[in-house]
Amino acid sequence: MPQSLFRSRKVQDIIFKDKDITSFVEKLKSIPVDKKPLPGKIPARNIYSNEGLKKRQKFLRGQGIKLDALNGDSSQIPSEDLKGNIENLIGFCQIPVGVIGPLRINGINAKGDFYIPLATTEGALVASYNRGAHVISQSGGASAACLTDSVSRAPCFVFNNIIDAGLFLNWVLPRVEEFSEIIRGTTRHGKLIDLRPAINGPVVYLIFEYSTGDASGQNMVTIATEAVCRKLLDKSPIKPDQWYIEGNLSGDKKASMLSFMGVRGKKVIAETIIPEKIVNNLLHTTAQHMARYYSISTIGGIQSGQIGIQGHYANALGAIYIACGQDAACVSESSIGITDLSVNKDGDLHVTVSLPNLTVGTIGGGTYLPTAKECLEMMGCYGKGKARKFAEICAVTAMAGEISIIAAMTSGHFSTAHETYRHKT
Repeated sequence: MPQSLFRSRKVQDIIFKDKDITSFVEKLKSIPVDKKPLPGKIPARNIYSNEGLKKRQKFLRGQGIKLDALNGDSSQIPSEDLKGNIENLIGFCQIPVGVIGPLRINGINAKGDFYIPLATTEGALVASYNRGAHVISQSGGASAACLTDSVSRAPCFVFNNIIDAGLFLNWVLPRVEEFSEIIRGTTRHGKLIDLRPAINGPVVYLIFEYSTGDASGQNMVTIATEAVCRKLLDKSPIKPDQWYIEGNLSGDKKASMLSFMGVRGKKVIAETIIPEKIVNNLLHTTAQHMARYYSISTIGGIQSGQIGIQGHYANALGAIYIACGQDAACVSESSIGITDLSVNKDGDLHVTVSLPNLTVGTIGGGTYLPTAKECLEMMGCYGKGKARKFAEICAVTAMAGEISIIAAMTSGHFSTAHETYRHKT
């Protein structure tokens, strides 16, 4: 996933800011549990009773986490307050929310021990992610860095011939600097960071790339791009026969190579090193076996035409997105990425994940709804200035699932775990 020199310099500015290299390295260092003990384990794990539920609720409240909306203790949302979130309202889905953790993260933005809410109806999922979180935390945590973010919209303009298409593009490009002023009239959060043109015969595509602050930003960039395009069409001496606000070249809500090779959403990289002893004792397998299996599964992924190579990012992201008021359809693009496993010179397991398209926000959309707000607040991720932190938490949670499922495959426990936790009808 190469980046341009311009974007690489922007990444440096974002990560280092006024900090020196020493401070940056210190943030990402592993924190062993013997130096800083983890907070308490979630009690009554995998106990399906009201008594177990109350114990878990009491424990989380003891950690300062609010659960009123999640427990149905808050009043129902007035229908009028849902304008902008739903049309033709008839009620609310009930999806169970479980919790995993503590998950130790040593990130640029997410620093600490976190309890992560996961909304799912898939038995074994929460238990598996909780095991992965435990292994990461016992190993000193995972380092994580949100490198950059952008959301794109790709309008297209259809002309009679390639001459008109070329003349239109030639007229547009010198005026890119004027677009920012138009965009500022539509949003306080969005900023144009790049414009990438493409011509396909008599069709001109303009890929507008924005930073969207703490919002996931799909609606924001659509409205801003519409305003720019209408101004262009008003002033341009060469008029297209047709134009469309999206020419299907942005990668919106689709797994695409364009997004994989660039950035759409927030790009996060994360890594952890799991000591051989922990792999043996907690995962009941070996580092060599896990790395060997992952090598084989990579070949399978290539043969099946996967974009990126990973086990099941969609499980983590789907569960977090639903719990936290995100646009669940964005899981399709957010789930592309790369997991890598290897054994280092000490015999320990080195795990990395790279997710270039985490389309997440901590303001706007469904984030303000009561249960979503509580789930975001559980991780200290609600409101302004928290989106990068949330993205790093999402990435490390995905890593926890990768570790657990690969261990289950190599130990022969994958089927038995699903037999244990499945809903028996």
